[in-house]
Amino acid sequence: MSLYMRSAVHDLIPPQVRRSLVKLGADLSLARRKRTLTVSMMAERLGVSRATYTRMEKGDPSVALGAYAQALFVLGFGAILGDLIDQRKDDQGLLLDADRVPKRVRIKPQNDASPKP
Repeated sequence: MSLYMRSAVHDLIPPQVRRSLVKLGADLSLARRKRTLTVSMMAERLGVSRATYTRMEKGDPSVALGAYAQALFVLGFGAILGDLIDQRKDDQGLLLDADRVPKRVRIKPQNDASPKP
């Protein structure tokens, strides 16, 4: 048995999401090396330990999203998370909105029986 307890997120995460995180980690590693930054330098700039940053480059799903967001910012990709699921690019959401538009619009008559002072 391992000396540490593995997070349940490792067992619950779908394979497609796992692959995406592994790719994100590999992309972080490549971007860091292109900028000639060491693991220690990145960890310091993110305010995390070297071990945590190394886990990020492996695509560990138990690392906080905020750490990944900070890494993107440090590497010059600051706004990318904010645009990730922009409602204007959410094709499924736009289709659902279109389905909810009423076929007809009726205006209800207003009651003139408002209480008088």
